[in-house]
Amino acid sequence: MEASLTLKDYSNGNKPTWCPGCGDFTVLNGIQRALLNLAIPPEDTVLVSGIGCSGKISHYFGGYSIHSTHGRALAIGQGVKGACPDLTVLVAGGDGDGYGIGVGHLVHAARRNLPITYIVMDNGVYGNTKGQTSPTSPIGYESSTTPLGNHDVPINPLLLAWSSGASFIAQGFSGDIKHLTHLIMEGIQHDGFSLINVFSPCVVFNKAQGYDFYREKTTYQDSPAATPHDYIRMLNESPMPLGILWKTHSENSELKNRKTFDDSQLYSFLHSTLK
Repeated sequence: MEASLTLKDYSNGNKPTWCPGCGDFTVLNGIQRALLNLAIPPEDTVLVSGIGCSGKISHYFGGYSIHSTHGRALAIGQGVKGACPDLTVLVAGGDGDGYGIGVGHLVHAARRNLPITYIVMDNGVYGNTKGQTSPTSPIGYESSTTPLGNHDVPINPLLLAWSSGASFIAQGFSGDIKHLTHLIMEGIQHDGFSLINVFSPCVVFNKAQGYDFYREKTTYQDSPAATPHDYIRMLNESPMPLGILWKTHSENSELKNRKTFDDSQLYSFLHSTLK
Protein backbone atom coordinates (compact mmCIF):
# COMPACT_ATOMS: atom_id res chain seq x y z
CA MET A 1 0.00 0.00 0.00
CA GLU A 2 1.28 3.46 -0.84
CA ALA A 3 2.38 5.18 2.38
CA SER A 4 0.82 8.44 1.27
CA LEU A 5 -2.71 7.04 0.95
CA THR A 6 -5.10 7.51 3.87
CA LEU A 7 -8.84 7.20 4.28
CA LYS A 8 -9.15 10.98 3.93
CA ASP A 9 -7.88 10.74 0.34
CA TYR A 10 -11.15 9.04 -0.61
CA SER A 11 -13.25 11.95 0.67
CA ASN A 12 -13.60 15.32 -1.01
CA GLY A 13 -14.32 17.11 2.26
CA ASN A 14 -18.06 17.54 1.72
CA LYS A 15 -20.08 16.63 4.80
CA PRO A 16 -22.80 14.03 4.10
CA THR A 17 -26.34 15.30 4.59
CA TRP A 18 -28.04 11.95 5.10
CA CYS A 19 -30.30 11.55 8.11
CA PRO A 20 -28.50 10.48 11.29
CA GLY A 21 -28.44 6.68 11.37
CA CYS A 22 -28.89 6.22 7.61
CA GLY A 23 -27.24 3.04 6.37
CA ASP A 24 -25.70 4.89 3.43
CA PHE A 25 -22.99 6.32 5.71
CA THR A 26 -21.64 2.80 6.13
CA VAL A 27 -21.75 2.07 2.40
CA LEU A 28 -19.69 5.17 1.64
CA ASN A 29 -17.20 4.25 4.33
CA GLY A 30 -17.08 0.67 3.08
CA ILE A 31 -16.22 1.83 -0.43
CA GLN A 32 -13.51 4.13 0.89
CA ARG A 33 -12.00 1.43 3.10
CA ALA A 34 -12.09 -1.15 0.32
CA LEU A 35 -10.21 1.10 -2.09
CA LEU A 36 -7.67 2.01 0.58
CA ASN A 37 -7.10 -1.64 1.49
CA LEU A 38 -6.58 -2.48 -2.18
CA ALA A 39 -4.25 0.54 -2.60
CA ILE A 40 -6.27 1.80 -5.57
CA PRO A 41 -5.59 5.56 -5.82
CA PRO A 42 -8.61 7.88 -5.94
CA GLU A 43 -7.47 9.23 -9.32
CA ASP A 44 -7.80 5.72 -10.77
CA THR A 45 -11.38 5.35 -9.56
CA VAL A 46 -14.77 6.52 -10.84
CA LEU A 47 -17.95 6.33 -8.77
CA VAL A 48 -21.19 6.74 -10.74
CA SER A 49 -24.41 7.26 -8.78
CA GLY A 50 -28.10 7.51 -9.58
CA ILE A 51 -30.93 9.58 -8.10
CA GLY A 52 -32.30 9.54 -4.56
CA CYS A 53 -30.73 9.60 -1.11
CA SER A 54 -28.21 6.98 -2.23
CA GLY A 55 -27.37 9.03 -5.32
CA LYS A 56 -25.71 11.64 -3.13
CA ILE A 57 -22.91 9.21 -2.37
CA SER A 58 -20.93 10.57 -5.32
CA HIS A 59 -21.04 14.05 -3.74
CA TYR A 60 -18.75 12.90 -0.94
CA PHE A 61 -16.30 10.68 -2.80
CA GLY A 62 -12.66 11.72 -3.20
CA GLY A 63 -12.06 10.16 -6.61
CA TYR A 64 -13.75 10.97 -9.89
CA SER A 65 -17.54 10.88 -9.67
CA ILE A 66 -20.60 11.25 -11.87
CA HIS A 67 -24.11 11.98 -10.56
CA SER A 68 -26.23 10.54 -13.34
CA THR A 69 -29.93 10.62 -14.21
CA HIS A 70 -32.57 8.39 -12.66
CA GLY A 71 -32.02 4.72 -13.45
CA ARG A 72 -29.11 5.30 -15.83
CA ALA A 73 -26.09 4.95 -13.55
CA LEU A 74 -25.24 1.48 -14.85
CA ALA A 75 -25.41 2.62 -18.46
CA ILE A 76 -22.98 5.46 -17.76
CA GLY A 77 -20.71 3.24 -15.68
CA GLN A 78 -20.45 0.74 -18.51
CA GLY A 79 -19.59 3.54 -20.91
CA VAL A 80 -16.80 4.77 -18.63
CA LYS A 81 -15.36 1.28 -18.26
CA GLY A 82 -15.57 0.63 -21.98
CA ALA A 83 -13.72 3.83 -22.82
CA CYS A 84 -11.20 3.63 -19.94
CA PRO A 85 -10.67 -0.05 -19.07
CA ASP A 86 -7.80 0.69 -16.68
CA LEU A 87 -10.06 2.61 -14.30
CA THR A 88 -11.79 0.99 -11.34
CA VAL A 89 -15.46 1.71 -11.93
CA LEU A 90 -18.06 1.51 -9.17
CA VAL A 91 -21.75 2.23 -9.63
CA ALA A 92 -23.98 2.98 -6.64
CA GLY A 93 -27.69 3.61 -6.23
CA GLY A 94 -30.83 2.66 -4.37
CA ASP A 95 -33.42 -0.07 -4.82
CA GLY A 96 -35.82 2.32 -6.55
CA ASP A 97 -33.12 3.54 -8.92
CA GLY A 98 -31.69 0.10 -9.69
CA TYR A 99 -34.65 -2.27 -9.44
CA GLY A 100 -37.34 0.15 -10.67
CA ILE A 101 -36.61 2.52 -13.52
CA GLY A 102 -33.09 1.10 -14.01
CA VAL A 103 -33.90 -2.60 -13.84
CA GLY A 104 -33.42 -3.11 -17.59
CA HIS A 105 -29.84 -1.86 -17.34
CA LEU A 106 -29.16 -4.31 -14.51
CA VAL A 107 -30.28 -7.24 -16.64
CA HIS A 108 -28.11 -6.32 -19.60
CA ALA A 109 -25.08 -5.30 -17.53
CA ALA A 110 -25.18 -8.74 -15.93
CA ARG A 111 -25.40 -10.39 -19.37
CA ARG A 112 -22.54 -8.30 -20.72
CA ASN A 113 -20.28 -9.11 -17.76
CA LEU A 114 -18.18 -5.96 -17.98
CA PRO A 115 -15.92 -5.75 -14.89
CA ILE A 116 -17.68 -3.09 -12.83
CA THR A 117 -19.00 -3.24 -9.27
CA TYR A 118 -22.63 -2.28 -8.70
CA ILE A 119 -23.59 -1.49 -5.10
CA VAL A 120 -27.30 -1.12 -4.37
CA MET A 121 -28.43 0.47 -1.11
CA ASP A 122 -31.67 -1.40 -0.50
CA ASN A 123 -33.93 0.18 2.13
CA GLY A 124 -37.29 -1.00 0.78
CA VAL A 125 -38.68 2.50 0.24
CA TYR A 126 -38.31 5.67 -1.83
CA GLY A 127 -36.68 7.50 1.06
CA ASN A 128 -35.81 10.69 -0.82
CA THR A 129 -39.47 11.37 -1.62
CA LYS A 130 -40.88 10.50 1.82
CA GLY A 131 -41.19 6.72 1.95
CA GLN A 132 -43.35 5.61 -0.96
CA THR A 133 -43.47 1.92 -1.84
CA SER A 134 -40.42 0.75 -3.81
CA PRO A 135 -39.71 -2.39 -5.88
CA THR A 136 -38.36 -4.18 -2.77
CA SER A 137 -41.08 -3.11 -0.32
CA PRO A 138 -42.67 -6.17 1.30
CA ILE A 139 -46.24 -7.20 0.65
CA GLY A 140 -48.52 -5.24 2.97
CA TYR A 141 -46.24 -2.20 3.25
CA GLU A 142 -48.39 0.90 3.72
CA SER A 143 -47.39 4.23 2.22
CA SER A 144 -48.90 7.20 0.40
CA THR A 145 -48.84 5.15 -2.82
CA THR A 146 -50.17 1.96 -1.19
CA PRO A 147 -52.48 3.14 1.63
CA LEU A 148 -54.20 -0.25 1.75
CA GLY A 149 -50.92 -2.14 1.76
CA ASN A 150 -48.58 -3.15 -1.05
CA HIS A 151 -49.94 -6.10 -3.03
CA ASP A 152 -47.07 -6.39 -5.55
CA VAL A 153 -44.54 -9.18 -5.09
CA PRO A 154 -41.20 -7.51 -4.28
CA ILE A 155 -38.23 -7.80 -6.62
CA ASN A 156 -35.67 -10.39 -5.54
CA PRO A 157 -32.38 -8.87 -6.76
CA LEU A 158 -30.40 -12.00 -5.93
CA LEU A 159 -32.55 -14.09 -8.27
CA LEU A 160 -32.92 -11.40 -10.92
CA ALA A 161 -29.18 -10.79 -11.25
CA TRP A 162 -28.41 -14.50 -11.19
CA SER A 163 -30.96 -15.36 -13.87
CA SER A 164 -29.55 -12.53 -15.99
CA GLY A 165 -26.04 -13.96 -15.88
CA ALA A 166 -24.29 -11.96 -13.15
CA SER A 167 -20.95 -13.61 -12.41
CA PHE A 168 -20.60 -12.25 -8.85
CA ILE A 169 -23.48 -11.73 -6.43
CA ALA A 170 -23.12 -10.72 -2.80
CA GLN A 171 -25.30 -9.26 -0.09
CA GLY A 172 -24.21 -7.11 2.82
CA PHE A 173 -25.66 -5.12 5.70
CA SER A 174 -24.90 -1.57 6.81
CA GLY A 175 -24.77 -2.79 10.40
CA ASP A 176 -21.54 -4.73 9.69
CA ILE A 177 -18.88 -2.42 8.20
CA LYS A 178 -16.07 -4.98 8.34
CA HIS A 179 -18.03 -7.60 6.42
CA LEU A 180 -19.35 -5.06 3.93
CA THR A 181 -15.85 -3.74 3.23
CA HIS A 182 -14.72 -7.31 2.52
CA LEU A 183 -17.57 -7.82 0.05
CA ILE A 184 -16.76 -4.61 -1.79
CA MET A 185 -13.09 -5.54 -2.01
CA GLU A 186 -13.98 -8.94 -3.45
CA GLY A 187 -16.42 -7.36 -5.90
CA ILE A 188 -13.79 -4.92 -7.15
CA GLN A 189 -11.26 -7.70 -7.63
CA HIS A 190 -13.70 -9.96 -9.45
CA ASP A 191 -13.06 -10.22 -13.18
CA GLY A 192 -16.62 -9.56 -14.33
CA PHE A 193 -19.88 -7.86 -13.33
CA SER A 194 -20.44 -7.71 -9.59
CA LEU A 195 -23.72 -6.97 -7.82
CA ILE A 196 -23.58 -6.21 -4.10
CA ASN A 197 -27.03 -5.69 -2.62
CA VAL A 198 -26.80 -3.93 0.75
CA PHE A 199 -29.53 -3.81 3.36
CA SER A 200 -29.18 -0.11 4.17
CA PRO A 201 -31.97 0.89 6.60
CA CYS A 202 -34.00 4.06 6.16
CA VAL A 203 -34.42 5.05 9.81
CA VAL A 204 -37.05 7.68 9.03
CA PHE A 205 -39.56 6.12 6.65
CA ASN A 206 -39.11 2.36 7.04
CA LYS A 207 -38.94 1.79 10.76
CA ALA A 208 -40.26 -1.77 10.41
CA GLN A 209 -37.03 -2.83 8.69
CA GLY A 210 -34.37 -1.23 10.84
CA TYR A 211 -31.04 -2.47 12.14
CA ASP A 212 -32.55 -4.82 14.71
CA PHE A 213 -34.81 -6.36 12.06
CA TYR A 214 -31.86 -7.24 9.81
CA ARG A 215 -29.70 -8.47 12.68
CA GLU A 216 -32.47 -10.92 13.56
CA LYS A 217 -33.43 -12.00 10.04
CA THR A 218 -30.08 -12.22 8.20
CA THR A 219 -27.72 -15.19 8.18
CA TYR A 220 -24.07 -15.35 7.08
CA GLN A 221 -23.00 -17.75 4.35
CA ASP A 222 -19.49 -19.22 4.46
CA SER A 223 -18.93 -19.64 0.72
CA PRO A 224 -20.66 -19.07 -2.64
CA ALA A 225 -22.92 -21.72 -4.12
CA ALA A 226 -21.13 -24.10 -6.50
CA THR A 227 -24.07 -24.97 -8.76
CA PRO A 228 -27.36 -23.38 -9.80
CA HIS A 229 -29.19 -25.99 -7.74
CA ASP A 230 -27.17 -25.05 -4.66
CA TYR A 231 -27.83 -21.36 -5.24
CA ILE A 232 -31.59 -21.79 -5.41
CA ARG A 233 -31.53 -24.05 -2.35
CA MET A 234 -29.49 -21.44 -0.44
CA LEU A 235 -32.02 -18.70 -1.16
CA ASN A 236 -34.93 -20.97 -0.25
CA GLU A 237 -33.36 -21.96 3.06
CA SER A 238 -32.11 -18.48 3.95
CA PRO A 239 -34.28 -15.67 2.52
CA MET A 240 -31.83 -12.96 3.75
CA PRO A 241 -28.33 -14.40 3.31
CA LEU A 242 -25.20 -12.29 3.76
CA GLY A 243 -21.89 -12.94 2.05
CA ILE A 244 -20.57 -13.85 -1.38
CA LEU A 245 -23.41 -15.98 -2.69
CA TRP A 246 -22.46 -16.64 -6.32
CA LYS A 247 -19.12 -16.40 -8.12
CA THR A 248 -18.70 -18.09 -11.48
CA HIS A 249 -14.92 -17.74 -11.53
CA SER A 250 -14.38 -19.64 -8.28
CA GLU A 251 -12.71 -23.03 -8.61
CA ASN A 252 -15.77 -24.95 -7.43
CA SER A 253 -18.10 -23.29 -9.94
CA GLU A 254 -19.46 -25.00 -13.04
CA LEU A 255 -19.04 -21.70 -14.95
CA LYS A 256 -15.50 -20.84 -13.81
CA ASN A 257 -14.21 -20.45 -17.40
CA ARG A 258 -16.79 -17.88 -18.51
CA LYS A 259 -15.23 -14.93 -20.34
CA THR A 260 -15.79 -11.32 -19.39
CA PHE A 261 -16.90 -8.75 -21.93
CA ASP A 262 -13.44 -7.16 -22.07
CA ASP A 263 -11.96 -10.52 -23.11
CA SER A 264 -14.12 -10.58 -26.23
CA GLN A 265 -13.24 -9.62 -29.79
CA LEU A 266 -16.10 -7.10 -29.78
CA TYR A 267 -14.59 -5.26 -26.83
CA SER A 268 -11.18 -5.12 -28.52
CA PHE A 269 -12.78 -3.71 -31.65
CA LEU A 270 -14.78 -1.08 -29.74
CA HIS A 271 -11.81 0.03 -27.66
CA SER A 272 -9.49 0.32 -30.65
CA THR A 273 -12.18 2.37 -32.42
CA LEU A 274 -12.56 4.72 -29.45
CA LYS A 275 -8.82 5.28 -29.32
